[in-house]
Amino acid sequence: MKHEELLYLENQLCFPLYAASRLTTQMYGPLLHELDITYPQYLVLLVLWQRGALSVTEIGGLLLLDTNTLTPLLKRMEEKGLLVRSRSKEDARSVLVSLSPTGQQLKEKALCVPMQVIANFQAGGTLTHEEVVAFKATLHKIVGALAAE
Repeated sequence: MKHEELLYLENQLCFPLYAASRLTTQMYGPLLHELDITYPQYLVLLVLWQRGALSVTEIGGLLLLDTNTLTPLLKRMEEKGLLVRSRSKEDARSVLVSLSPTGQQLKEKALCVPMQVIANFQAGGTLTHEEVVAFKATLHKIVGALAAE
């Protein structure tokens, strides 16, 4: 590869990652619109559905978001009746986030989202199930490497 080719768009790692992320998030849009939630709200719900009540700091760590980004998001979700925020009894500086009954009930409706996303990736025979699984594993490795730095 010629030195100047290092700066060609098609030779960048960042561009296909950016484009795939943007297009994937866009694919989630109509599915999440049916649930009346945004993509970031969906991520918070995924974490709470899996792990139960967590502190804001724990949610931020899992989603790789800082508190300044997460707090307004959680506030909007609380206003929608999806979750409840309360001060920890052990440490008053820590805010615990738990699902409301409405947030918990939304889990059943959301079960179709991952299945539809996988189906969209496999539409037209472009990607096999194995390729999607391998790609996800590679992405987890990339995120792990970048988050460790």
